[in-house]
Amino acid sequence: MKLDNYRIVITAAGRDFGRSLAIRLADLGAEIFLSARSLAAAERVRDEIHDRGHQRVHALACDLTDPASISDFASSVARHTDRVDILINNGSRYLDGPDLQSASDADIIDTISSGATGTVLTVKHFLPLLLNSDKPDVVTMVSACGTAGHHRSDAHDAFYAAKSAQAGFTEILSKRLRPQGVRVISLYPPDFDNADPLSEEWETTPRESKDALTGQSLVDCILFAVAQPRDCFIKAFHFEQV
Repeated sequence: MKLDNYRIVITAAGRDFGRSLAIRLADLGAEIFLSARSLAAAERVRDEIHDRGHQRVHALACDLTDPASISDFASSVARHTDRVDILINNGSRYLDGPDLQSASDADIIDTISSGATGTVLTVKHFLPLLLNSDKPDVVTMVSACGTAGHHRSDAHDAFYAAKSAQAGFTEILSKRLRPQGVRVISLYPPDFDNADPLSEEWETTPRESKDALTGQSLVDCILFAVAQPRDCFIKAFHFEQV
């Protein structure tokens, strides 16, 4: 799939899977607006993309726990473009530890704020730009932890709470935005392997039925969903856990 006419916003793209998304979607021709909590982290990924010959990439700071930062991020994007075709809610702090007492109050607040409140406010502030597109999609990286009854992760209870909030938000959002032509697509992956997209490992990582889910396959799922005709609303991708 070529993305030459797409303008894509990606949160938390300074590292890990967000970085993979930014690099791979830029390789397919999209104009990328990437954010990270640290502007320096966003600029490092922007520079990596520039080095691959893609100049239509913008690095911006966005702290998903700070409402003013989210608003400023959306306003900055609006100064560059009058529309956004795909918003990818990738950002959400991970918190480890199956013991509720193991995390500080500050870490719990930060985790829930970034994943839950941060996602809601990001969609709110980017919705006007999405509605200016003729192919608007909201993609959210939830987690298997947002699935009812899931218990196989060692993530902290606060992370489960944040992901459950994302799941509830995207579920109702899908129904309420469909009359306006906005598709809401959620991915619920378990832990997955995310190779460096600039390494040979990105192409050689095993992707057989016995292997763990890969970042490559998650990118492919997103591309598959957004490539469908506009009458095809793929609401969610759920994955078996090895």
